Amino acid sequence: MQHIRLICGVDEAGRGPLAGPVYAAAVILNPQRPIPGLADSKKISEKKRDQLAIEIRQHASAWAIATASAQEIDEINILRASLLAMKRAVEALSLQAHEVLVDGLYYPDTGLPSRAIVKGDSTVAEISAASILAKTARDAAMLEMHARLPQYGFAVHKGYPTAAHIAALNQHGVSVEHRRSFGPVRKILQGDK
Repeated sequence: MQHIRLICGVDEAGRGPLAGPVYAAAVILNPQRPIPGLADSKKISEKKRDQLAIEIRQHASAWAIATASAQEIDEINILRASLLAMKRAVEALSLQAHEVLVDGLYYPDTGLPSRAIVKGDSTVAEISAASILAKTARDAAMLEMHARLPQYGFAVHKGYPTAAHIAALNQHGVSVEHRRSFGPVRKILQGDK
């Protein structure tokens, strides 16, 4: 097994929403068990994403999902919190990768050789797989959050700043799950509608 170079793909989901944690996933694919159909999670249907997430969990050599909470996002900012979630995901893997490839412009300091690849979720299978796991895990968490806080409509908008979400914030106030450092939430906390 040592001669195979282990590439770990990493991506996050949930940088833009006004509520909930940011999710990150790290995936080392198994070259003996290729998964057809991997792509940027935003470019495939929810049904297809859910199917691929099951296959990734079954066939990948290693995978892990981690988060940074809304409180951590407020304390250290969304970029740093995204990198923290990514670092946690890489560190939670059962195998150590030879190289970490991350979607976007930045990568976390994991102590491993790492590269950031713009549009990597469309071009690198490992990053596509991570993008799918992060997105499906976050979507599942938002459904669970919706069950606890149905008045905000998280099942529909997944925490993104839609007109319906802003209206719910104005009507019901800011929940414990909301990111207080984000503009629309901060405005409501300051009493500006």
